[in-house]
Amino acid sequence: MVKIVVDVMGGDYAPKQQIAGAVVALEKDKDLSLILVGDKPQIEAELATYTYDKARVEIVHTTETIGMEEVPTKAVKTKKDSSLVVAFRLLKEGKVDGLVSSGSTGAVLTAGVLILGRLKGVSRPALCPAIPNSHGGITLLCDCGANLECKPINLVHFAIMATAYAQSAFGQKEPRVGLLNNGTEDHKGLLLHQEANAMLKETAGINYVGNREGRDLMYGDVDVMVSDGFTGNIAMKAVEGCGKAVSDILKREYKRTLWTKICALISGGVIKNIRKGLDYEGCGGAVFLGLSKTVVKGHGNSKQRGFSVCIQQAANAVRGDMVGKMKAMIDQCNLDQAATPAAGENA
Repeated sequence: MVKIVVDVMGGDYAPKQQIAGAVVALEKDKDLSLILVGDKPQIEAELATYTYDKARVEIVHTTETIGMEEVPTKAVKTKKDSSLVVAFRLLKEGKVDGLVSSGSTGAVLTAGVLILGRLKGVSRPALCPAIPNSHGGITLLCDCGANLECKPINLVHFAIMATAYAQSAFGQKEPRVGLLNNGTEDHKGLLLHQEANAMLKETAGINYVGNREGRDLMYGDVDVMVSDGFTGNIAMKAVEGCGKAVSDILKREYKRTLWTKICALISGGVIKNIRKGLDYEGCGGAVFLGLSKTVVKGHGNSKQRGFSVCIQQAANAVRGDMVGKMKAMIDQCNLDQAATPAAGENA
């Protein structure tokens, strides 16, 4: 049975929506057990409103919470009894297999590096969310904000880690990897992109298909899109904004006249599917790739559905041995780079 620790105090709607999502995850996955970390009286009060398998739920009480506005490094170092820090300690001690939190992104990243630690050989850990695409599937975007400035070898490692994630959690045998750039030609982009493009072409173990533009992120012609964190974060937020804008426009236009309201009733199923296809919350959170164990960072405004998907993501990644596959691929890449030092560089 896979055991996941859940920081139920992190996020805009904590702990209500986090606990609701945890209950849904338990219902869907009978081979899952959870440790809920946070204020025990609040957790028990929320759980009392649900029917669930109590044998698969444990509560660990904490007295502190790290807020979204706090300085991440200071908060992680000083709030030793916060739900996030305690959850990471349980993960490091091997008492659980994975961790889920929708708290402060900076605090999750800081705790991940300071408490848990990264995999040996990984140049930079990275955040990797799943973006809905036009084919009804998802495209993994790596990195989306953990590393604002990168070197070519970092982007190579992002490609490897996201490939391992796609294989282990989504069952993709040879996920197609693209490099987010301002054109598909080899000469496009900054020197960073040109060098990374050349290195990715020579990287064993990944199915690299070349440079891709921002529009390709949602077209679905790649399974993994590699990017520096600055560009990736802008791309992700643009996609989220686009999805919300389309939903709002549809809602406004179908309410405009009596005729459009009738049309809305007729095409209700289509509208529902469009909204579902653009709903990033249904894709879950961002996996923090490159750490020694599985960590999933949910959206700060995650509600029941989104948070339950985050828990399922973590469990699937653990079952698929994502970290083990990642380590093996990174080790091989670093051996190859060491054998051809002129093609690589230090992180």
